[in-house]
Amino acid sequence: MLMGVPLWSQVDNTTAPPAQAATTVTTDDSDTRMQAPPPVSGQAYPVALTSQERSNYLRGGVVFTSAYSDNVLGSVAGQPVSDVSYSVAPTLALDTTTPREHLVLTYAPGYTFYQRTSGRNEADQNALIDFQYRLSAHVTFSASDSFRKSSSVFNQPGFTSTGGISGGAQGANFSVIAPIADSLSNSGNVGLTYQFSLNDMIGASGTFSNLHYPDPAQVPGLFDSSSQAGLAFYSHRISKTHYLGVTYEYQRLLAYPTVGRNETQTHAAFLFYTVYPTKGFSFSLFGGPQRSDTVQPPPLLPVGQWKPAGGASLNWQGHLNSFALSYVHIVSGGGGLIGAVQMDSATASVRQQFTRFLSGSIAGGYAQNNVLGGPFASTTGGGSFTVFTKGHSISGTASLQQQFGQHVALQLGYTRLHQDYSNVAVLALTPDTNREFVSLSYQFSRALGR
Repeated sequence: MLMGVPLWSQVDNTTAPPAQAATTVTTDDSDTRMQAPPPVSGQAYPVALTSQERSNYLRGGVVFTSAYSDNVLGSVAGQPVSDVSYSVAPTLALDTTTPREHLVLTYAPGYTFYQRTSGRNEADQNALIDFQYRLSAHVTFSASDSFRKSSSVFNQPGFTSTGGISGGAQGANFSVIAPIADSLSNSGNVGLTYQFSLNDMIGASGTFSNLHYPDPAQVPGLFDSSSQAGLAFYSHRISKTHYLGVTYEYQRLLAYPTVGRNETQTHAAFLFYTVYPTKGFSFSLFGGPQRSDTVQPPPLLPVGQWKPAGGASLNWQGHLNSFALSYVHIVSGGGGLIGAVQMDSATASVRQQFTRFLSGSIAGGYAQNNVLGGPFASTTGGGSFTVFTKGHSISGTASLQQQFGQHVALQLGYTRLHQDYSNVAVLALTPDTNREFVSLSYQFSRALGR
């Protein structure tokens, strides 16, 4: 992660088994219990290497980061401003596991100070809860929620990291990035699965997301948005490692331009297939038709269309390395754009432990967003402009981390962000951001109940 989250290099003999996407609590009947495959689980792929996984731990620490960025303002005047920033980010996390439940609570505030542009000094808030509970031997309930308050996407945990890669069609679209702007975001997922026979499972889940810009003057051309979605699925285990199923998904995608509201509703039926060749390795495919109906502010007419949708993902989680890759072609929320979009998105992440104390990672993504309907018109600052109908973004981060003993780590990294949205004023004239950073972290962990 960009905030310098440490790697736990030591190996614990009590380490839990390697997690698959959508891991549930392990019990004695784990050989007969089915998993919720990535296309329907709603969960991101695991970040940690299997040698780093631990449960029933209290973790905490603090990360000090200094970074140089050549675009700290996102200036609409076309003159990017460079600056050096200094950040401090304490973290506290609780991870508990019992035979029936698994709970992870994380809180990570942050404070950033700029050397020249002191008006951009900020205080961040990041909170996460992830909960799973076995209501009975065959029924599992899961819930998660993530809240972020920040003025810089670079100070948010999970930016261009494995934590953002999943194998399904659910989830918010965060591919349109205002690098330095006040924002509030919240996303959550609630799910229930029922294994009613040895090789058959049904389930349902609901997701939501909200994105709010408190100061619209900082982001001309971008707007608040929200989404709600529901999913139901049936999964059949063909063999111990092969899953085949069908899913239905509904979405309600909202955007709030200067005047009126854009609303898109979608219905989709997907077939999916997942295989687990070995422990810690999975490959998934899903695809099918998707119907979208978009209602736009007058005088624009409603737009309806049928289009194919689908995706693929791969995840490998080893003892000294991990890899995740995902691609989707779906109708999704605009993530700050003036309406819902037809999105093509690819994300990837690689982590490698070179030695006991030295590790590295590379993560990045590409997203093409084509706004449904349009062309749109909007106003800002007393003027009017036509809002774009398509654009793309490319981002990537590479970093090296050196561990000093059990608690201290040093991380060096570089981030590149390019966005091509010609009619989004805050991005059009300064589309590129380059950021070099160095961070020093101190972390501790304490076993619970031992």
